[in-house]
Amino acid sequence: MSRPLAVICLAAGLGKRTKVSLPKVLLPLCGRTLVASALAAVAPLQPQRTVVVLSHQKDKVQKAVQEACGGMFARLDFVDQGAPRGTGHAVQAAMQALADFHGDVLITYGDCPLITTATLRDLRELRGSAPASVLTAVADDPEGLGRILRDDDGRFVGIREHKDCSEEELAIDEINAGFYCFDSDALRPALANLKPNNKQGELYLTDAVEALAKKREVPTLEAEDADEITGVNTLADLSVARARMQERILLEHLDNGVIVVDPITTWIDHGVQIGADTRILPATVIGAGCVIGRNCEVGPFAHLRAGTVLEDGAEIGNFVEAKKTHVGAGAKAKHLTYLGDATIGARANIGAGTITANYDGVHKHATKIGAGAFIGSGSVLVAPTEVGEEALTGAGAVVTRGTVIAPREVWVGVPARRLKVREVPPAKEKA
Repeated sequence: MSRPLAVICLAAGLGKRTKVSLPKVLLPLCGRTLVASALAAVAPLQPQRTVVVLSHQKDKVQKAVQEACGGMFARLDFVDQGAPRGTGHAVQAAMQALADFHGDVLITYGDCPLITTATLRDLRELRGSAPASVLTAVADDPEGLGRILRDDDGRFVGIREHKDCSEEELAIDEINAGFYCFDSDALRPALANLKPNNKQGELYLTDAVEALAKKREVPTLEAEDADEITGVNTLADLSVARARMQERILLEHLDNGVIVVDPITTWIDHGVQIGADTRILPATVIGAGCVIGRNCEVGPFAHLRAGTVLEDGAEIGNFVEAKKTHVGAGAKAKHLTYLGDATIGARANIGAGTITANYDGVHKHATKIGAGAFIGSGSVLVAPTEVGEEALTGAGAVVTRGTVIAPREVWVGVPARRLKVREVPPAKEKA
């Protein structure tokens, strides 16, 4: 589309109903915050300008958004709404930062994480030459939601907030989703004329939409999936949104050839890469930033944390946790193991109960395990330490900090000491 685009994301709410100290828009959702999820949906539209409106704990929110989303946008700005006085007031504050902008202005929300890029793109395209376009939905339970008002010919004429509705208007099941695309030059005068003529004493953005509709026809788009417009106001809402988002993520991996044996018990965050033919077994948790190759197996009851990479054919089994660990092709850690800040070579075997003790109480340290190494059950490798290629530790060995085990050496005991050089079978020698 040739028209330039600006995005305004409203993220100033107090979030009192969550009853937690964390700003509502920073609540976690499948590896992102609510506001980062909302912004991720608009990023593919490549806006020239993106403005996030803040108020409650604004410094904390700004820092989190900048870190998570700064690289998504050509320009990301923040404005302080001050004491919130409604959505119209929030957009007024944002438009001051867009004083020199002319084009489409898309309104989105930091507590509506399920909106999709496709719906926002359709809403923008729908505007055409109209002063605005409005996203609507048909709700099974419209309680508390603004109603869409239409004339006898079905044309959109306005939006009535729930608290201001008459009994007749409360019976309407078409609700305002709250997402709009405006012509910037039409929006500015409409915002300037807003008055707090409502029971809340606030400046409603919906009044600006109604004012524009009185002058020219404003088209509406009904969301195909009403779940997209779900707002998070309570922790119960958050749990519902998480289930919806998790379903989307899992379906994407299934479509890409990943065998998720039990989607109901599997949690996979945003930003996880998984190759085809990999099997994810039940009760597995995979955090954002993990990369898993083809023909791997993960689980059951496994936990892969940020920074973990599995090369093709690697296996992580039941009750194994890996954090910031690189597992080489064909390597295995099948049982009751913690792998932290480790590099594991191809074909290495990590025995049950192994621990890479990576934390000394102040700093994290790395463990390196060479290709084809065999770590005996119950071994503790106190980092920093290095186990050479084809080396072996005996069951229960405690390899102390700073130890370097040479290739093919066998170390046993507490603390572990060199026993002998390992004899490698001829077939393995040739490999």
